[in-house]
Amino acid sequence: MHSITPSIKAMLICDRVITEVGTNKKSLIGIFENIMSSKFPCVHHSLSVYVNFTDALGKYNFKLELVDVEGNKVLNAAEIKDANIVDKLSTNELAFNLQGLSFPHPGKYEFRIYANEKFFGAKSFTIVQMEIKEQGEVV
Repeated sequence: MHSITPSIKAMLICDRVITEVGTNKKSLIGIFENIMSSKFPCVHHSLSVYVNFTDALGKYNFKLELVDVEGNKVLNAAEIKDANIVDKLSTNELAFNLQGLSFPHPGKYEFRIYANEKFFGAKSFTIVQMEIKEQGEVV
């Protein structure tokens, strides 16, 4: 594994990342920073995390952690292993398509990205509790 820690250029949360066959272009659908729920724990059935970075060279294992900021507790993790980057100046992209993420309470959460166990970026977001009025009306 290589010792150069990448430099993050962008990290976004969205509904889905679509990769175009042939060109490898990425389309980010439904970018967001908040998730609304009326009950907890809540489950978000599908979301994606897009990471754009540079200053990397060699072989990497990338790990994305979902962290509950309140207790600094890791709730989930996903990995992309054995990525080989041949040009230090190139821009590189990762897409993590995640299913069935559970959030125990409203508040701040964060996705943290690591390259060969070295932290190099984070994206925070908020789980917001919706209030339910009479007859199911959401406030």
